Order: sequence, then C-alpha cells, then structure tokens
Amino acid sequence: MPRIAGIDIPEHLRLEYALRSIYGVGKSNVHQLLAKTNLDPNKRAKGLTDAEIASLQKALEEIVYGGELRRQVAQNISRLKNIGSYRGYRHKANLPAHGQRTKTNARTKRGKRVTVGAFKKSDTAKVETKAK
Repeated sequence: MPRIAGIDIPEHLRLEYALRSIYGVGKSNVHQLLAKTNLDPNKRAKGLTDAEIASLQKALEEIVYGGELRRQVAQNISRLKNIGSYRGYRHKANLPAHGQRTKTNARTKRGKRVTVGAFKKSDTAKVETKAK
C-alpha cells in the first residue's frame, strides 16, 4: 500500500480517487496535483513507482492538508468563540452555524430526538414542589 503524506493510500483505487483519502485533498486539488506531476489519473495507486510517489509528496507540500489543516480549522473556530461572534456562539451551543433550520432536521448536530410530553397545570405544580 503506497504511503503518501503519512497516510496509506488505498491501492485498488485509481489515483484520481485514492488521493482523496488525504484530509484536505479534494477533486480540484487532485486534478492540480496530477497535472503538476504529469501522472495519469486512471493509473491505479498500486502501480506507482518510488519516483512518482516522491513527486506527489513534493507537489503536496504546496497545499495545506492533514493535521495542519485540522489545526487551522480548530483555531478558526476557537477564535470565533473567543471574540463572541454569533457563529462562535452557535459552535459553543453545538448548533448549526450557517442559518439552517433547527425546528426539524439538524439531527447530526443536536443528537438523538428526545420527546418532551405536555403537562397539565396540576402536574407541573407537583414537579415544581418536588424540585424545591
């Protein structure tokens, strides 16, 4: 299994898709990398030579990827939280930060559904007295 940028690339996939397993390398980055290194996107990852792997490594140094990119994203989010912006508050509250609706949907951010039943006035008074 070829190892590029400290990540094992799936060898059965074409280069065009195998390189996307690196965090921060997407469709457009892959096309730029392959054009820069003059590699065939249809070539399988297991067919890479050491020289081709080295050229891909060198081309990857020019973009931000992997742990460095994760660190950058985490710093950006913590900066938003520290300055008290609306987006930072939404990140703190673990809610969607880009204006999506939350009455329905947003399950991945808010977690599993919890049904809250309706109380009669007499039942609420009992609950309140027990809490005191």
